[in-house]
Amino acid sequence: MTGVSEPVRLLVVDDDPLVRAGLSSMLSGAPELQLVGEAADGRQAVAAVRELEPDVVLMDIGLPMLDGVAATEEIRRRGAAPEVVMLTTFGSDEHLLRALRAGASGYLLKDATPAEIVAAVVKVAAGESVLSPQSTRQLMDHVGAVDADGRRTSALASLARLTERERDVVQAVAEGKSNAEVAADLELGIATVKTHLTNSLAKLQLTNRVQLALLAHEAGLV
Repeated sequence: MTGVSEPVRLLVVDDDPLVRAGLSSMLSGAPELQLVGEAADGRQAVAAVRELEPDVVLMDIGLPMLDGVAATEEIRRRGAAPEVVMLTTFGSDEHLLRALRAGASGYLLKDATPAEIVAAVVKVAAGESVLSPQSTRQLMDHVGAVDADGRRTSALASLARLTERERDVVQAVAEGKSNAEVAADLELGIATVKTHLTNSLAKLQLTNRVQLALLAHEAGLV
């Protein structure tokens, strides 16, 4: 994870050369970021991650050769994987939900401002997520009620592996709270919150707080 005093190493992935150039131009001037490279399709993105070792990948969801979802799945399977923020032109899509379940740390709409993109990249590099509870609920509703009861039963069974305090932390994360807000609400130290999150991820075999939030939503906790 990148320290707060170091710029976040960023890889930009988009198949539209104008969009890619625009993003790179806008973001390369941000002191919080270090643009380490670009990629035009999913295959290039996977190769660039291996070669350049970025901290965060800004990933278009609709890519040739290997789409953004499949590229995210492949990237997140590797050791010391970078965080991934999906870029999309829409707010609710089953493919986007698949990307989040594969390990993306959130998403941004393509009309996001440069300041919003910079803030999101810095946030995910610090272990947070870019996904509001409202966005999560919209995504879950978009998928529909197919086997909703089965998903809820499975999610509840998974969460039963956690201690009561770990479930409290997971629910707070699903409500969109930062580590500092969770610590204040539950009267815990931030280090303790991080420990509970780490233990919860390990027990549930998940990779980030977005996946925890999705599981909590499936279980009906939020």
